Amino acid sequence: MTTPTITPQEASKLMKDGAVLVDIRNADEYAREHIPGARHVPLDQLAQAKLPRDEAAVLIYHCKSGNRTRMSRAQLEQAASCTAYILEGGLDAWKKEGLPVNTDSSQPLELSRQVQISAGSLILLGVILGATLSPWFYLLAGFVGAGLVFAGVSGFCGLARVLMHMPWNRKALG
Repeated sequence: MTTPTITPQEASKLMKDGAVLVDIRNADEYAREHIPGARHVPLDQLAQAKLPRDEAAVLIYHCKSGNRTRMSRAQLEQAASCTAYILEGGLDAWKKEGLPVNTDSSQPLELSRQVQISAGSLILLGVILGATLSPWFYLLAGFVGAGLVFAGVSGFCGLARVLMHMPWNRKALG
């Protein structure tokens, strides 16, 4: 059976009746912004999580935009032994409906956004320096681009590993 999607308004009503909202995003994303009352269970820890096993229980899974939950639908269905739903549009749709969200702007940006900003900045710098100072600086842009391709193919991102150890990320990623 395919896990159905529900709107943020429907999810809010179910939560008032005792449904458990499960946030499957990474720790850095959850630390910066989350729905009040949501249980944080990252997708990679879902199999070991102590989710309600009572058949009468109701689970609602969500991520940021709904893409991760849709792509992981089979894994989410295996983790639920009760009625389960996917929050249509994720946290973004929840916020768009004006429903409450806990935000901690003292937390760093999500690691994926930090990687995008850093990689984009290095590529732009390499292109600008290559055009103005020396064509050798194009190698910087090529190196970063190759790193992004490698990260996409292998699942290992060296830049993300470096950024994880930066002082501003130690609090969130602990």
